[in-house]
Amino acid sequence: MVVIDGSEAGRNCVLLSINIVYKKRALPLCWLVVKGKKGHLPQKTHIELVKKAAQILPKQRTVVFLGDGEFDGVDLLQTLQDQGWNYVCRTAENVLLTEEGERFQPTDLLLAPGDRIELPDVGFTAAEYGPVLVSIIWETQWKEPLVLVSNLEFLAEAYAFYKRRFRIETFFSDQKSRGFYLGHSHISDTAHLNRLMIATCLAYMWIICLGVWVVRSGQLPLIHRPDRCDWSLFHIGINWIEFCLNEGLPLWVHFALPEGGFKSVG
Repeated sequence: MVVIDGSEAGRNCVLLSINIVYKKRALPLCWLVVKGKKGHLPQKTHIELVKKAAQILPKQRTVVFLGDGEFDGVDLLQTLQDQGWNYVCRTAENVLLTEEGERFQPTDLLLAPGDRIELPDVGFTAAEYGPVLVSIIWETQWKEPLVLVSNLEFLAEAYAFYKRRFRIETFFSDQKSRGFYLGHSHISDTAHLNRLMIATCLAYMWIICLGVWVVRSGQLPLIHRPDRCDWSLFHIGINWIEFCLNEGLPLWVHFALPEGGFKSVG
């Protein structure tokens, strides 16, 4: 399962990242740094990043791509389809749909809290792209419904996957406000910021691995309460580093290249 999203970074730059969901974290797979502000980037930028990710992921893997409302462009959806990926992306309540020659919008359905509506094999947008599945979910505690577009078969399946999209928010917060303070950087050159991302992502992966090791090796009671754990793997890793520095204990760091080294992905 991979998640895509963007966030402001540096000065007048946007970090667009595709991450792999692991437990409650989203681990960075590949990214682009472009000039601009948080908002809708061109589809060609989304497609460029998807193609980078497709070169990294094994061809035989089943991939489910998750994105919010910025990532519902039909060119992007077709690219995902061509890659053999499944996708679940949020879309607008007023998106134009076509069913048996009739055009309508989700808002025409007189939706109410508690509704779950499954619209299989509909044409999507004025281009009538598809057929796709459009799912409408309105939980009673929400102010408005959630509308999803997917190439999966069932609403329940699409919604179950989409609920894990928010894992990527933890990655951005760890990169910015809770970890490496990337949002405070004044770097405005995209190439320089991209190189900084290499360093912070390697550090992020190392800290997550430290957190996993601390839990699996039974060391967690040394830094946290023994009866329960309410820390993330990233938080555990950060606190283990602090513990080792305070106690004068060694910290092992090892990054191994795959056999033959890394291949270029453009």
